[in-house]
Amino acid sequence: MKNLLLAMLINISAFAQLPKEITVTGGKISGAVPADIATFKGIPFAAPPVGSLRWKNPQPVIPWQGVKQCTAFGPSPMQGEPAPFSMWTEEFLIPKQPISEDCLYLNVWTGAKKSTEKRPVLVWIYGGGFMSGGSAVPLYDGEALAKKGIVVVSINYRVGIFGFLAHPELSAESGHNVSGNYGLMDQIAALQWVKQNITAFGGDPDNVTIMGQSAGSMSVSCLVASPLAKGLFNKAIAQSGAAIYRDNNLLDRAEKDGQYAQVSLGKLNLEQLRNATAAELMMERSQYGPTVDGYVLAKPVKEIFENGEQNDVLLLTGWNQDEGIIFNPVEDAAAYKRNILQQFGEYASQIIKYYPGGNDTEAKQSELYLSRDMVFGLGNYTWANLQSLQGKKVYVYRFARKVPAYGDYVKYGAFHSGELAYVFNNLKFANRPWLDADRKLAETMSDYWVNFIEAGNPNGRSLPRWPEYDANSKKIMEFNLKATPTTLPDADALDALKEVLRKLP
Repeated sequence: MKNLLLAMLINISAFAQLPKEITVTGGKISGAVPADIATFKGIPFAAPPVGSLRWKNPQPVIPWQGVKQCTAFGPSPMQGEPAPFSMWTEEFLIPKQPISEDCLYLNVWTGAKKSTEKRPVLVWIYGGGFMSGGSAVPLYDGEALAKKGIVVVSINYRVGIFGFLAHPELSAESGHNVSGNYGLMDQIAALQWVKQNITAFGGDPDNVTIMGQSAGSMSVSCLVASPLAKGLFNKAIAQSGAAIYRDNNLLDRAEKDGQYAQVSLGKLNLEQLRNATAAELMMERSQYGPTVDGYVLAKPVKEIFENGEQNDVLLLTGWNQDEGIIFNPVEDAAAYKRNILQQFGEYASQIIKYYPGGNDTEAKQSELYLSRDMVFGLGNYTWANLQSLQGKKVYVYRFARKVPAYGDYVKYGAFHSGELAYVFNNLKFANRPWLDADRKLAETMSDYWVNFIEAGNPNGRSLPRWPEYDANSKKIMEFNLKATPTTLPDADALDALKEVLRKLP
């Protein structure tokens, strides 16, 4: 009789579901609630940043009546029409429609059957150079990770001129005498929404991990550095990007850039800028990104981390073997050496030692590796070392799997963003000649990531042991056809590059 009752309870539990209607900030929502993973897409977490709210801090959600159907992604942030280029095929891009300034929506995947389950929470922040991207990219689908026991949240934030324009008039009206960083404040607003609402989806608001790649990873470093994000998460995953090594744009310079943008667009004042169409604003081709404004970022990110003033989090970070991005590669070894001499002057020989150019093939490869380390590797490496030296736990990876491809795409190898299909366990969304070894690697990597999201340690049963990173021993996990613990192979080159860059004016 006792066993029969237990079996009945198990069967009842198996068919339990979250309610079809959930109350969140703003009102009631409904999503797709099947037997396994419930999905809620296009949930507003702030008011639409349009009209008079363009270039304003994210404002509270506008309440709605009735039940809002949240079964489709909200619009992607305003940007140019997506089109495949270089190594990035369609599965890495946002849908062609809808794209709008009204973009502050997030999405939730959960396998929880009750709101009291307190599952670990992942908040995903996309990349795109702070100029593009969105949460509706196919590879970012959260179902596969949610099936491993976590709640997955993906968020939108404003990009380009809409997300990061600074201007003296905007600073004057802000109440904090700052401007820019609207995209970062969107991310913080989304994290605040998670803190307030994720319990309804069976998530634990006190066990939140933020994860980003490329500009999303740089965003993660900014959030860890920002006092405004304190207490909103306790772990961070930073893939191929960190704002720690680079010099950050200061507010006065960013405001001058904003004034230049105003002039180039032919607008006399802020009112005219706010009344301009989105298409008009996108004609301004400047690069936009985070600013040291004294509010969201009190100091340069590097200085915050060097002083140990960042938010205290556990860290998993790394980068890809072949993610150097060169759109106009050198023609031969002679051209490569000229470039190195021009860029590094009297320190060129120290760079050539670790990034040699003895022949044309070697020079082209070294150019890619130098680009990789300058743009991505050095930032994540510096962060990992600081984290270790400050006695905070950190795990480091290197993704070296040359992603299977058709035709000319083979040449990109373990390219920038190549790890995403594996981390999300979403190989099915990419038309590639996957091997069984790739499917196993995707299961392995996603298991490591989920373990870290759950408990701050990627290790688990049946997985090769991932050593904790130490600034002296430099032990990492390399992901190729298998997961292999090893010593970071580029540590000497990265140390030499860091020293040379420190000496340059």
